[in-house]
Amino acid sequence: MTERSNRTGNQNSFQNTTIDSPADVRLGLFSFAHMHAASYLHFLAPMAGVMLAGIYDDNPERGQQFSSQCGIPYFEQPGNLLDEDLDGVVICSENAAHAPLVLQSAGRVRAILCEKPIATTAADGLAMIDRCRETGTKLQIAFPMRYSPPVIELKQRLDTGLLGEIYSVKCTNHGSMPGGWFADPELAGGGAVLDHTVHVIDLLRWLWDTEVEEVYAEVGYELLHPGLGIDDAGLLSFRLANGVFGTLDTSWSRPPSYPTWGDVKLDVLGEKGLISVDAFEQNLQVSSDEAGKTSWVNWGSSGDQGLVADFVAMIREDREPFISGEDGQAALEVALAAYESARRAEPVQLSL
Repeated sequence: MTERSNRTGNQNSFQNTTIDSPADVRLGLFSFAHMHAASYLHFLAPMAGVMLAGIYDDNPERGQQFSSQCGIPYFEQPGNLLDEDLDGVVICSENAAHAPLVLQSAGRVRAILCEKPIATTAADGLAMIDRCRETGTKLQIAFPMRYSPPVIELKQRLDTGLLGEIYSVKCTNHGSMPGGWFADPELAGGGAVLDHTVHVIDLLRWLWDTEVEEVYAEVGYELLHPGLGIDDAGLLSFRLANGVFGTLDTSWSRPPSYPTWGDVKLDVLGEKGLISVDAFEQNLQVSSDEAGKTSWVNWGSSGDQGLVADFVAMIREDREPFISGEDGQAALEVALAAYESARRAEPVQLSL
């Protein structure tokens, strides 16, 4: 999923307001390649007791732009920023750079928040988990959908047994085509199927504390965006170890004129009824002649805010991550199995 912030503030809203106040958590920001980085910065900058000690970005122009906007020092090398006695780092680089940055940071900071997917290959994901375990570094993966109020409400109701036996779950995660490095197979590792599958699979694993044991997928390349060079649509069918059957419709199908980046929806069917969840329905529809279209302006809480607040609390409380590297690895392997299934035109079994 490539979520965009619904924030409407100006550049000054990024200002690192905690710079002169006592800080018990010092963080570094590694790369603004992923659009979530600006959202994380927006919520971290004013957070009490948090010091944003520096920004590293392998794109100097991009990094220095955020540095000047925020009043946060820019570092040309990640190692130089790691020398700043950091408690943690937030990594929002291109997917292929997750592993090198995590491996370099592990052992030099107490905690790492890494953007999803954890990596572009299963081997890289496992190497990241092993390195963090060996060095005692806490690795948290950025799945902000776990902090969405409608999703939290769904889990609470499922935990009470409201629906009785669960039969199936129908999921969608549609978005706009993000362009840039997201359409570069070397940097992204995959297109819409990888981008959007990991979020939903993480939610399902969390909702029922179970794993995906089989997946069948059909993947479309350049169906919606001719010449893109990567997959832009996919349909997954899967079976969970608890017996629940599911489908996931994932695509970069939302046009630029669409009110927002896309959607995350879940329809859970059980013996006692159906619960439908739209994770981003907390919005107002605002029609603007100046903008030339209708926009959705969020009025509710932000999953990104919940994610970074939990990351900071994890560091302070010295506890284990709510969303672990193993969670990220499990979601990645389902997405990779979907690609394998599409290549083989048959279901793929996953190791539980």
